[in-house]
Amino acid sequence: MIRLEGIVQTYHGAQGPVQALRGVDLHVPRGQVFGVIGRSGAGKSSLVRTINLLNRPTSGRVVVDGRELGALSGAELRAARREIGMIFQHFNLLDSRTVFGNVALPLELAGVPRSQIRARVDALLDLVGLSALRDRHPAQISGGQKQRVGIARALANQPKVLLSDEATSALDPETTRSILGLLRQINREFGLTIVLITHQMQVIKQVAEQVAVIEAGRIVEQGAVIDVFTRPEHATTRSLIDEILPQTLPEGVLERIRTFMAAHPADPGRLLRLAYAGDGGDQPLLSDVVRRFGVDLNIVHGQVDEIQGRPFGSLAVHARGAGPAIADAVDHLRGAGVWVREEAFAHA
Repeated sequence: MIRLEGIVQTYHGAQGPVQALRGVDLHVPRGQVFGVIGRSGAGKSSLVRTINLLNRPTSGRVVVDGRELGALSGAELRAARREIGMIFQHFNLLDSRTVFGNVALPLELAGVPRSQIRARVDALLDLVGLSALRDRHPAQISGGQKQRVGIARALANQPKVLLSDEATSALDPETTRSILGLLRQINREFGLTIVLITHQMQVIKQVAEQVAVIEAGRIVEQGAVIDVFTRPEHATTRSLIDEILPQTLPEGVLERIRTFMAAHPADPGRLLRLAYAGDGGDQPLLSDVVRRFGVDLNIVHGQVDEIQGRPFGSLAVHARGAGPAIADAVDHLRGAGVWVREEAFAHA
């Protein structure tokens, strides 16, 4: 649905050129909720604004629904933009207009007849749960309600793509969950392709199917959300995931293992990190390994959670037993789809 090819974005700063995007390649499949995550200044807002050419890239191609936007005429680009809705962090509502009037605005600008506007806006306000607030002004409603107005407005022209630029970062956690649930509902009911820009892994975890991690204007990692969560490869990804699924063991856990290993020099064991996702979470893999290979496994740290109904987890396990038995146990776990690596640290 969306394809970015070699996108470079250079701005003219006070001290010279600033390269916000550095050769970004990205493919967003049709009908998916696709997350783009990064820290402040990583380039994620610059990236999302190239998709509708609010920011024209310095070089590269933007293709949406089979059309290269940079090759379109002015009139053609305006028509193409009506198929790309956008919601913003700070809502961008007009204070002088009511809730109804804000949602109606893009339809008015597109020249839609008044009778059709009323029917369309009423349906959208019902969808986002704001029918009772149609005559209020933005100053009279909450932040979550303002964002629902923004979502309804973005859907007014029946777009094929919805861009969300930090749409929940100004909201409290409970309101964030309700807004993300609404976006997921919209995706499922209308088959809308949604690109979700955020700096919060919790947002990605709740609604996205795939994720791209951006750092210093480059995509450093991407893939299915459940794979990226359980097998992060880049340091930036691990840092972002750490806020909900710790990648670094607490020092207290490491110290207890060091003490144990020092007290048992003949059989200190090994500290293993395990990660699994999907069906592996429903299998008694650890007890099977204990019975099959005669090793002792002590879970010293871990967390188990779900991504959209699919279990995933991260465990730290202190394994003791004969060297070949532990090696066979590790091979068995990997064969069952569990990611395994040994935690390296000084224990002498």
